[in-house]
Amino acid sequence: MHLKGVRGRNNGKIRDKAKVINMATNKLYIGNLPYSMTENQLTEMFQKIGEVTSAKVITDKFSGRSKGFAFVEMSSEEEAGKAIEKLNGTQLEGRPIVVSEARPMRERPPRNFS
Repeated sequence: MHLKGVRGRNNGKIRDKAKVINMATNKLYIGNLPYSMTENQLTEMFQKIGEVTSAKVITDKFSGRSKGFAFVEMSSEEEAGKAIEKLNGTQLEGRPIVVSEARPMRERPPRNFS
């Protein structure tokens, strides 16, 4: 566990607070990606922080086009935490990307199209 200083808003006033990042996994969610982002580009970006075990840009199964988000797995929880600290909110092709701890996929009821 480590501390990260962040600034938050309270009724329009900016205040300082400490945010505790407790990584339970080394898998990250990356959101608000440019649709042109490739898995190789994503891997290169995260390798600057640490060892990347896997990188997967999520695509539409019909068109093959990126959905604008991805998952990256780092080699350790510590490296995943560093990636969040250094890359969350950074600009990529004019878009502020979101880097956070990946959450487990929720179970969804089967879809019935009839």
